Amino acid sequence: MAKKYVYFFGPGRAEGAADMKNLLGGKGANLAEMCNLGCPVPAGFTISTAACVHYFTHKGKYPDGLRDEIAKNLKRLETRMAKKFGSADNPLLLSVRSGARASMPGMMDTVLNLGLNDATVPSLVKRSGNERFVYDSYRRFIAMFGDVVLNVGKSVFSDLLEEKKLSVGARFDADLSAKALAELVEDFKGAVHKHYGKPFPQDPKRQLTMAINAVFESWDNQRARDYRGLYNIPDNWGTAVNVQSMVFGNMGNNSGTGVAFTRNPSTGENKFFGEFLVNAQGEDVVAGIRTPLNVAGMSKVFPEATAELLKIAKNLENHYSDMLDLEFTIEDGKLYMLQARVGKRTAAAAVRVAVDMVKEKRITKNTAIKRIEPAQLDQLLHPTVDPNAKVSVIATGLPASPGAAVGQVVFSSLEARQLAEKGGSPILVRYETSPEDLSGMSVSKGILTVHGGMTSHAAVVARGMGKCCISGVGEILIDEPHGFFAVGKTAVHAGDWITLDGSTGKVMLGKTNLVSPSLSEYFDTLMGWADDMRALGVRANADTPADAALARRFGAEGIGLCRTEHMFFAKDRILAVREMIIADDKAARDRALKKLLPMQRNDFKGILKAMEGLPVTIRLLDPPLHEFLPKTDEQLATVAHEIHLPPKDVEKRAKQLVEANPMLGHRGGRLGITFPEIYEMQVRAIYEAASELRKNRVDAIPEVMIPLVGTFQELKICRDMALRVAGEVLKKARIKMPVVIGTMIELPRAALVADKIATIADFFSFGTNDLTQTTLGLSRDDAGTFLPQYVEKGVFKEDPFVSIDEEGVGQLMQMGVAKGRKTNKKLKVGICGEHGGDPLSVNLCHRLGLNYVSCSPYRLPIARLAAAHAALTQGTKTGESGTA
Repeated sequence: MAKKYVYFFGPGRAEGAADMKNLLGGKGANLAEMCNLGCPVPAGFTISTAACVHYFTHKGKYPDGLRDEIAKNLKRLETRMAKKFGSADNPLLLSVRSGARASMPGMMDTVLNLGLNDATVPSLVKRSGNERFVYDSYRRFIAMFGDVVLNVGKSVFSDLLEEKKLSVGARFDADLSAKALAELVEDFKGAVHKHYGKPFPQDPKRQLTMAINAVFESWDNQRARDYRGLYNIPDNWGTAVNVQSMVFGNMGNNSGTGVAFTRNPSTGENKFFGEFLVNAQGEDVVAGIRTPLNVAGMSKVFPEATAELLKIAKNLENHYSDMLDLEFTIEDGKLYMLQARVGKRTAAAAVRVAVDMVKEKRITKNTAIKRIEPAQLDQLLHPTVDPNAKVSVIATGLPASPGAAVGQVVFSSLEARQLAEKGGSPILVRYETSPEDLSGMSVSKGILTVHGGMTSHAAVVARGMGKCCISGVGEILIDEPHGFFAVGKTAVHAGDWITLDGSTGKVMLGKTNLVSPSLSEYFDTLMGWADDMRALGVRANADTPADAALARRFGAEGIGLCRTEHMFFAKDRILAVREMIIADDKAARDRALKKLLPMQRNDFKGILKAMEGLPVTIRLLDPPLHEFLPKTDEQLATVAHEIHLPPKDVEKRAKQLVEANPMLGHRGGRLGITFPEIYEMQVRAIYEAASELRKNRVDAIPEVMIPLVGTFQELKICRDMALRVAGEVLKKARIKMPVVIGTMIELPRAALVADKIATIADFFSFGTNDLTQTTLGLSRDDAGTFLPQYVEKGVFKEDPFVSIDEEGVGQLMQMGVAKGRKTNKKLKVGICGEHGGDPLSVNLCHRLGLNYVSCSPYRLPIARLAAAHAALTQGTKTGESGTA
């Protein structure tokens, strides 16, 4: 039996369904589902993703039978619509749209009004009685086909359009007369001939084949590749092609087109949200060429169609049990549904919708958890404008994507990328954005557009990225050639600082103070459910009491990594640290360390108190000593003066400490063996702090972690020292408490001999940053110059410093866990690299049976939700109790 590639759909019956998304793409599957539910959907057919995959794997060739299937279904469509494709008397016009299995708004191509030519236009004018509508549709078709299929630049047509409007005194496209549009059609055809080298194609069947090929090809365009990279969408999925009979929103003032959401996509409020334009086609709303009206305004113009739309929207949301994004057209007063898909939404909206739908008994808690992508929670943690700040508001637009951004004005994606590469903070200012702006939007702090509404390209993409965005600021005039925009008499130049408040739509001059976000009750509810479901514990990497307090606020169950070296750089102690380093004998080092002891004790008291009742894993000094010394001769001379030593002595000691490869040099546990007095001071400070707190009834729970251990003997020497010092302190203080000592597994050898090391360790903590470096032979500081190419070329699926390399590093981790627990059944195992906040890495940690992950405070909610996802998708598999 021949393989089927084409699936027909029409009102009341379709060959597809919603669960065929992988084959029909999201758009095709949902068009079929709407048909099966009885929604008013223009008939058409979907060419499957399998056909697209074949097209790419066979160098642009169709699979056997596809052309016949297309012809057969086109005939069926002609019968359904009582029109004939290519007929000069009663022409059938088509739309040709992309539709991947994952929503990729605006990233691939669409062609509308296909089938128009010089022969069908007069017939359509006669049948419709609306000459202006026909020529408006024809000029749109030539421009869209010319851009998408013939690769004539979009600006060629837009420039001609602007010239025509200027010449006849029209403000908007809709103000152009039929005569002006007919002239524009000829101008457009002339431009195609000039730039394409051939006349505009007049054969409708050739137009259709070329359009289908162009939509297939758009799967591999640059913006689609960028989007897939940004959202981890596989390159081998391909796109479906939806060929559908046209309905027209540009037939006059009794027609229109719009985009709607069944709930507010910014806040999640259970209130229908939509925008529409009278006398327009769909691309006008998305492109933001005119600022649209809201649904309240639509109900005054089209009361019956609006009532029907609200009813359909309610039924569809009930059917899908999710917030939906709808596209619709009203042709001569009749409503048609063109799209229904799960709606893009902000993180705040996603959380609220999920929680509300559980309360409405539409979905389960498990479903609610799985609907929120862990990384999306990062949006909730973005700053907002300080309400007490003095601001200078110069304009107000639509609050298209919440949050706040402070940055420097740029007017193109190229400028945004260039500024970001220099470490700057670009804010992209455009009349409207298009899919070509994706690369610039992704590196910008915020986006500001003159045109467009809450469903414009800028708004939808910004919400998906978690970027602050303000759209529809009509009072702004951009003069890109001269590098400024103006609001009234105020000019803002490229490079000037502005502030955007995406929650209010306000545009402000200069830098404005931003404050940390407050998390909603919906967030707290969702995270409570996540905590109930997850098996992995979640700790924080924190070095100060302030960090610890923030960690507790975001749900940390302890500190998995407290880096003591960060404390050494404080102004009140760096001098003593340098004295200790420069010292050339133990007595001199002891004198310097004696100064540091009370400082370290206070450090540890602060963080242990902030984390009262929760464990705090304190890593003893890890980096090589030369990192604490200045680099230039002038700076060394200043240090010499401060510690009362000859500059030549300081310079000599600094040179002695220099290493060719310090990452693999004299650091970590090696310092504890060669300079034991350093670790002795730190352990003493830890247990003196804990003892003082416990005497004051503060439940301090320190854990000592020895870094960079590769042998049993290294850990034994350091552990014996730590047990001796801790015992002395606790005996003197008359305090009884467990002394917990473990090590970091950050060298391959440590994983290989984990069974031996575990016999004298209370816990393992995988330091995956260094374990990745030592396993792959990569320096994270230097590999950035080529790692992006490695990911792009498929050498690594993900950047190994972002997501753990499962095949290599993951295998060492698996070995370390298995070997360690073989000889120490009570061994607690965690991870303390920044991988602990990466959802893919959290999933791996769950599967390996770790007890906890640890990450920076702001990534804690991500880790908590990712751990719940892992438990729901992988089944509960954890080491010991699974708590921190």
